[in-house]
Amino acid sequence: MNSRRDSKTFYGWYVAAASVAIYFFTNGMTLFVPQNLFPRFIETFNATPAQVSYMTATSLGLAALIAPFIGVIVDRAGVLRVIRAGLVVMAVCFCLYPFARSLTDLYILHAFLALGLALSGLLVNVVLLSNWFVARRGFVIGMLAAGSSAAGALMPVAIAPLVNNPDFGWRWGVGALTVGFILFALLPGFTILRERPGDMGLHADGAATPPRTAQSAASGVSLRTALGSRTFWCLALGSAALWYSIQAMNSQVTIYFEQEGGLTPVRATLLYSVIFWCSFAGKFLFGAISDRLPKRRVMLIASLILFSGCLILFEPRADGLALTSSLPRLASFAAIFGLGFGGSFTMIQLVAVESFGQRSLGKILGFITLIDALGAFAGTILSGQMRTATGSYLLPFGVIAAVALFGVINVLFIRPVQASD
Repeated sequence: MNSRRDSKTFYGWYVAAASVAIYFFTNGMTLFVPQNLFPRFIETFNATPAQVSYMTATSLGLAALIAPFIGVIVDRAGVLRVIRAGLVVMAVCFCLYPFARSLTDLYILHAFLALGLALSGLLVNVVLLSNWFVARRGFVIGMLAAGSSAAGALMPVAIAPLVNNPDFGWRWGVGALTVGFILFALLPGFTILRERPGDMGLHADGAATPPRTAQSAASGVSLRTALGSRTFWCLALGSAALWYSIQAMNSQVTIYFEQEGGLTPVRATLLYSVIFWCSFAGKFLFGAISDRLPKRRVMLIASLILFSGCLILFEPRADGLALTSSLPRLASFAAIFGLGFGGSFTMIQLVAVESFGQRSLGKILGFITLIDALGAFAGTILSGQMRTATGSYLLPFGVIAAVALFGVINVLFIRPVQASD
């Protein structure tokens, strides 16, 4: 009998740990760290909220356009080659990041980071882990998604002593994270990851035989059938709306905390971290629950929590509706919005697998990623533009809440799709 099969620890857990570490750094350093540093970029480059928002919007927009092609490449060439190519691209970009001398330099770097994120980000890691896990897929994908929330919670706080020290600053902070990326993402990507359990004489979930509940690679629907279904468009538009709200809020909330909420940079960073800690918990919680309940129902609950979190920022006053500057309300917003953010984010991927199967999963996820990333792109750009134009976050945050409600409505109409070809 294969000695690996006799091992107490299923090798898939090593693959999962490496995937989580990779996603922790790729998503965290491309999106969440720069967004937390927006106030510092505004100071360094004498920029506006709209101008700095173009940085992560560039990554999101280009990654969206690339995503469908990545799905096709994954289905044809295999997921490992794709992930490793992306890690190399990102390593080069992160090494250059601290030496940027203008916003234009950062725009260019974020354009290349978009390619790296598409090649080694969420889509490819979901496909990889779906090869290794079936019965525990909800938990494992939740763990993967939680990696990015852990990045948002830990990275800004970890580099804050460097960022807020006038002798060092944000360049040294990013440089420190780059060392971590090389050690804990790039190297594991080349040494630990394996394509599928069959390559090592194993079965999904570490079972002695193929799990009865396993979906074969041929099960599910074709891309053509998926595109023709109501479920695809409800999931895509719903996730785009949720991503609009998530990314718009995350990209602007640190500026809001400091400039309109009256918080110090240290306290604003800590509150930003709370959003991601609660998102981290939400990804684990909703991922685990989805192994026991229909995934579309769990996604509906998570999206309702996200919408509720948005509403907490508003409070009625004698002269009309206004944004709160109360620390308890801001803390409540961070906790509830973060919980809904984490659950919604995780369930998009799991609902796609539940609704369409694995037959054309890479292609289908590629198109869903295209649409929801365009929603995230629009949220980042429009929120920054509205803030710059109006001088307040009242309008952009109101739009965020309305778009989140639109996402909830779309989730209501999601149903599994039956193969017809």
